Amino acid sequence: MKFVDEAIVKVQGGNGGRGAVSFRREKFVPFGGPDGGDGGNGASVYLISAEGINTLADFRYQRTFRAPHGTAGSGNDCTGAGGEDMEVLVPVGTVVYDAETEEQIGDLTQAGQRLLVAKGGKGGWGNAKFKSSTNRTPRKAMPGLPGEKRELRMELKVIADVGLLGLPNAGKSTLIRAVSAARPKVADYPFTTLHPNLGVVAVGEHRSFVMADIPGLIEGAAEGAGLGIRFLKHLQRTRVLLHLVDVSPPDPEADPVKDAKAIVAELKKFSPELADKERWLVLNKVDLLPEEDVDKRCKDIVRRLRWKGPVFRIAGIARQGTQPLCQAIMQRLEEMAAEVAAKAS
Repeated sequence: MKFVDEAIVKVQGGNGGRGAVSFRREKFVPFGGPDGGDGGNGASVYLISAEGINTLADFRYQRTFRAPHGTAGSGNDCTGAGGEDMEVLVPVGTVVYDAETEEQIGDLTQAGQRLLVAKGGKGGWGNAKFKSSTNRTPRKAMPGLPGEKRELRMELKVIADVGLLGLPNAGKSTLIRAVSAARPKVADYPFTTLHPNLGVVAVGEHRSFVMADIPGLIEGAAEGAGLGIRFLKHLQRTRVLLHLVDVSPPDPEADPVKDAKAIVAELKKFSPELADKERWLVLNKVDLLPEEDVDKRCKDIVRRLRWKGPVFRIAGIARQGTQPLCQAIMQRLEEMAAEVAAKAS
């Protein structure tokens, strides 16, 4: 199924039912009075976040959701039946905006969350509600109120602990294949990855984290070059970014340091907050260098980048250095979780 991370849909709550105009007609009760019941309330539309849904692809086919209307009231003070609320399932990680105002309506970050997006109309009053000491035979009732109408823009941001960042062919897909059960496409040409991939990385009993691989960036992405920056939003929920750098690019004239700086520049253009996230440097494909040159090349890259954070050397395809990397990530994520818990208490 094609990965779809944005969708525009129309939602409409049900209209309230009309109130009834009725009078009590019963033997030996000549002046029974009004007994028209109220109309039923219209149903509302809710979005429910559910596990097992990974894209917004279903909304390419169904773009309009209308909840049932309430039914009209009737005599003998009978209230009309209310409509049954409509529940629309969406992936966990869906952010919902009003398409006209761009106001954020909600952010569904956990399975089972329920978000009201279109409220149903209230049922109209029957004539029994208008009875008074001066108007004993009211002959009017109210129509039901219309349901709320909205156009929604839904945006999916995948939920992962660790995000992979780097140029096309930096080895991001190879790394996620090496450390998880995810099987993204890997090939010897750029832009092999066309949509985000998620993998669960297990590092011990009851210890695991989720890693996200997104399509690679190139210089000028903010201006629309390559696949642009459309998929960078999928890194906004991550806690740690791994910046992969190919230490042995196929083009001998390519400069890994220059390319790495270009990626950071595109990151800052997209979101300063994302650029400020904790970022680790992962020097990949060290197995393609002569063993005596590995240390010199890696130290030179770190020096020229003026990198102050953690640095790891790996060979993703050979799984060299991947286990220590995953162990360090798990430890850091646990430390971050402990810090959040301490602040909360």
